[in-house]
Amino acid sequence: MNEHNHIKNRLLFTAILISLFFIGQGSSYANSTKEKLNPGVLIINHISNSHEWHILTTPSGKHISIPLPIIVYSNYSGMHVFMSSKFEHGHTKYKNLELATTGENKGKIVEYDEEGRLLNSKPYDFSLTKNVVGLLLALTLTFVVFYKAANISTKRRGLAPKGLLSVIEPLVVFVRDDIAKPSIGSKTEKFLPFLLSIFFMVLVTNLSGLIPIVPFGANVTGNLSVTLGLALFTFLTININANRNYWKHIYNTPGVPWFMKFPIPIMPLVEFLGVFIKPLVLAIRLFANIMAGHIIVLAFLCLIFIFSQLSIIAGAVASPFAITFVVFISVLELLVAFIQAFVFTLLSAIFVGMAVAEHH
Repeated sequence: MNEHNHIKNRLLFTAILISLFFIGQGSSYANSTKEKLNPGVLIINHISNSHEWHILTTPSGKHISIPLPIIVYSNYSGMHVFMSSKFEHGHTKYKNLELATTGENKGKIVEYDEEGRLLNSKPYDFSLTKNVVGLLLALTLTFVVFYKAANISTKRRGLAPKGLLSVIEPLVVFVRDDIAKPSIGSKTEKFLPFLLSIFFMVLVTNLSGLIPIVPFGANVTGNLSVTLGLALFTFLTININANRNYWKHIYNTPGVPWFMKFPIPIMPLVEFLGVFIKPLVLAIRLFANIMAGHIIVLAFLCLIFIFSQLSIIAGAVASPFAITFVVFISVLELLVAFIQAFVFTLLSAIFVGMAVAEHH
């Protein structure tokens, strides 16, 4: 009982320290700038991709961040490789290149000529942005985990799983028995590596995005480019392996009245659009759910700064409530991370199963 009270007191003390930290940050922000906090701009800046890993902004307005490599190729000036710190957060140019902070090219690298006129608004940008680094980190972490799990499995062949393997093996069995087999059937083994790769990639990137410590915290699966890339792999897997029966149901759907096919091919058109809509829905669903979770957490944190600008007392009152909601949403996001990995993999398995199903 005493230990329970001790843990409770430690949690309470930690919550008070966190509250005081955010109250101080909010008050410092209010004192260091004449402009009011714009939550929308602040949230978008935090969840958007960037060429640096922003950590914090001091009360004096100084940005503390980790620069990332800039790799740009221009048809006019060739290849450029340097660190993003050369841009000084978008305030200066480097080698006639600039990180645009306003306008339609905001967040992108543009090139100017010697006289300061816009020369190239779209040079080839191969830079390692925050999301790219976050994705590479998640892939590396996944590889290391599975490599170690495979070594444990080899050493304990025929024995009960132990250690890391006891965590990985149930997830692998779950994907195989509860997702792949019911959806694909006898051809499960052929597509199981693909489904496992999709499941664990989405899961690991979702979970790593919830850790607010560098080098984690990148909004990888909350980026539409990433989810579209995942959906593209599902699209290719479906259509490369689709059999004649699948294409027959698209171009000449059985059981549909002839006037739905001729002279205006209504059903073939609907089915053909479905070929592209199904993977697109996969991408948008994952993107929207993960993006929404990050926005909600940041919105509650912004409440602390907003109330702190009114007064320290208002900030002190709002801070515990905001942090409580942040913790609640963060725990909920852990569940969402698993659910979205499950849903993405399940729908991918269903679509693949539809494509390879034999005619009955």
